[in-house]
Amino acid sequence: MISNWRVTVGGASRSLWGTAPVTYGLIALCCLLFVIGPAGGLNPAYGTGDELLVAQRAYFHHWGVVPAELFEGSARAALTPATALFVHGSWVHLLGNMLFLYVFGVMTEERMGRVQFTLFYLGCGYLALLGYAAANSDSDQSLVGASGAISAVLGAFLYLFPGARVTSLLPFLFFLPLRFPAWLVLPFWAALQWLAAGRAANGPGVAYLAHLVGFGLGFAFAWVRFPPATRVRPAPAPAPEGENQQ
Repeated sequence: MISNWRVTVGGASRSLWGTAPVTYGLIALCCLLFVIGPAGGLNPAYGTGDELLVAQRAYFHHWGVVPAELFEGSARAALTPATALFVHGSWVHLLGNMLFLYVFGVMTEERMGRVQFTLFYLGCGYLALLGYAAANSDSDQSLVGASGAISAVLGAFLYLFPGARVTSLLPFLFFLPLRFPAWLVLPFWAALQWLAAGRAANGPGVAYLAHLVGFGLGFAFAWVRFPPATRVRPAPAPAPEGENQQ
């Protein structure tokens, strides 16, 4: 899950308050499903204690991706890389992913457009989870979360807005807020995912490989769909009064 990256982010090149109904809708839907589902622990219908834990495992198994079952030909299992994008395992998992989706998704959606962004998000998210499942085809662990799709948004954002400023809180610098361009921060994040994926064992935990697949797909899609001539470039700062006079 992306929430393992300890940062807060924001782009300075454009306002984030534009119209992005798909991004906001995805955030609202994920939050709603989490609250009413067993993972949030707030719905009394799922019980408490061991009863709640059993309900959570059954919920994740039904809606999440189980690699060992995905390639058996079941129509239900074939849909799970899509349904898993709307299921989260904990409050930290949910809030971390939604923070990244909000910050990077708004500008990306505004650039792509609503329909294209929706198809991009769902398609890349599906393929990211499918790629993880293919690499771990004998695993019976359930995989849930929007991290693969959000990683694709990060990849597209890197291509579309490489100069946007990202404010990071670095633990080894006493959490001092430092601003770096996206072209520096996001490849660094991807490198961390690569290193973590190399150490990750098959089993429960963070699906770093899904992050990498999603990030690569997102960057590749933006690169193909938006050639350099169509990318958004920051407007030059207005000249002081009198400077343009000749």
